[in-house]
Formats: sequence, C-alpha cells, structure tokens
Amino acid sequence: MNTTSRTRPRAILRIHFHPAERTDELYGQLLAVLDSISSRVEPLPADWSAYVDLTGALAYWGRDAEGLVAVLRLRLLALHGVACSAGAGPTRSIAAMAADATPPGAATVVRDDPYAVAAFLRTKPASALPGIGPRTAKALARYGIMSVGDIADTLLPTLQRILGATAARLAHDRALGIDERPVVPGAAPRSMSASRRFDRDELDADQHHGAVLGLVQDLGGRLRTSGEIAQVLTLTVSYADGTQTTRSRSLVEPTAHTPALAAAARGLLSGFGLQRARVRALAVRAERLRPAEDSVHQLTFDAHDDKLRRLEIALDRAATRYGPGVAGAASTFPRAG
Repeated sequence: MNTTSRTRPRAILRIHFHPAERTDELYGQLLAVLDSISSRVEPLPADWSAYVDLTGALAYWGRDAEGLVAVLRLRLLALHGVACSAGAGPTRSIAAMAADATPPGAATVVRDDPYAVAAFLRTKPASALPGIGPRTAKALARYGIMSVGDIADTLLPTLQRILGATAARLAHDRALGIDERPVVPGAAPRSMSASRRFDRDELDADQHHGAVLGLVQDLGGRLRTSGEIAQVLTLTVSYADGTQTTRSRSLVEPTAHTPALAAAARGLLSGFGLQRARVRALAVRAERLRPAEDSVHQLTFDAHDDKLRRLEIALDRAATRYGPGVAGAASTFPRAG
C-alpha cells in the first residue's frame, strides 16, 4: 500500500465519453466542462477520454470525490446530452481500472484509504491491472498468480524472474496501490475527422473498404485545403451492439496525400478482421496535425506516385470549383497498396 503521507486525499478521475456522434468540436466542449471543475485535465482524444486531477478541486468546491464526480457527470449530460463512464481513485492506475469496470452512465469511486484501495484491488483478476496483457497474465497464471492480490503478495524477486525487473516493479507497485504518475494538463492535440453511418448494419467487406476510402479522400482534401498534414491516422468501428473498437497508426511521414492516408487506413481496416462483423458506422480521424510547410516529402522517383499527386491536385481544384464529391470517387485511388 502507498504509505506516502499527504495533507489531503488524492483524487484522480478517468472519464470516458459516450456520445451518439463524435466530432472534434464536441470533444473540445466536453473538455471545457472538465476544465470548469479542475484546470488539471489531460486529454486522451484517441479513445474519447481524459484524466482529471480533482485533488485541489475537492476543497475549492467543498465536496468529496463522489460528489464532485456526480457534478461533472450531471453537467456533461445537461449541457451536451453526453453520458459517461467514470472511475476515480488515489492513482492513475486505480482510476483507469475503476473506469474500465464501469458501464456508461455510472461511476466507481475508490477512496484514498488503504483499506478501500485494498478492497478494490485485491479481488481483481491480474489482467485488470494496467500493463498486464493477456500473455503476461497467462505467464503469471502458470505460477498460480491469478489476482491483483496475488501479485501484491508475491515477493518482488519472484516476480522479476517471471516478468523481468522493470515490468515486475511496475506490476508490484500498482498491485499495492502505488502509482505516483501525475496528470499532465494540456490542450487536446488538433485533429480532423470524418464518419460514415450505414443505413443498415453492414456485413459487406467491400462496402467497409469503400466507405473508409471515401472518408480518407474527404479528410485528405480538407487537410490540403487547411494547409495541414497528419502524423497519425485513427480508425473507429462501431458495431450493431453499440460497442466500438479503435486503432491508430503512425504515418511513415506526416502527410495530407490521399494515397498515403488510404494505405494506412487499409492496413488499419484489415487488422480488425471484419469478415462477419455487423458494422453500423466507421470514423477516420487524422491526428497530431501540423502546418504543411513543416513537411519534408521523401523523393521516391515513383512515377505512379507522381501521377497520383497530379491527379489529387486536379481533383482538389474541381472540388473547389464545383463542390466536394463532384469530381472523383474513392475508387480513384486504388484499393491495392
């Protein structure tokens, strides 16, 4: 257990937003609601969540952690109609675990008290601890270490033989409720997104590919119009049961070039394995944007790539003159990478 003495209880919040539609503007508005309660907000736009350090805000608002989290959830719902799942505790890892175990529209708060922390942590499966993936959990299980409590009770040298020195120290500390990582305030990195909702739950892989390429073409054009390039591409798939899966990929070089974005998007889509999935919606987000003048394009002496870039310029001019969608379709940029 973390025995570091504190003059006041520590309260870290991990909050996941669950809007009906995701837009960059809405995400910024939701962050502003968090900022109205505490200025220590760390955005996590990739999965529409954030960390908030509520420690200093408790005394200011005259509430305990449960009360302040309830106020936040109520404001988000009243101002923007957005439900959230929230987890709070004395450390980032406990807050993350509490949020992961909480359904939308609810909150789990773990008090900054050794007994409350132990009661929350010890019965959780080992895989619930941040940093313990399925393979690590399986390795621990071979030694009879099945729960977070088992990790806490295992001698550190034993864990080090199983996991290695660094991973063992992190797992042991977090199993004991020790995690001094701070919330790092910052503005949400600029991003740009496009989404497509199908008229019905779509099982056709060709429809998935066509939709993603169309979204990428839209994003590429908007990026070039705004004079920006993207460093990361993120694809979110929404399923018929209301769940979502999100994956991101760093681009080889920051770009607004549609074929390069399309190649990354195809790789992401293939990784989902959607052959039999009922897909309700797809969203592509270009992240970590920066001015296009910062770009250094690597010369490839690829005549095909040069031809695509000239075609891209022509389509952009046509879209500017006649409106988006008039010239060219997603199929203009081949499916084969």
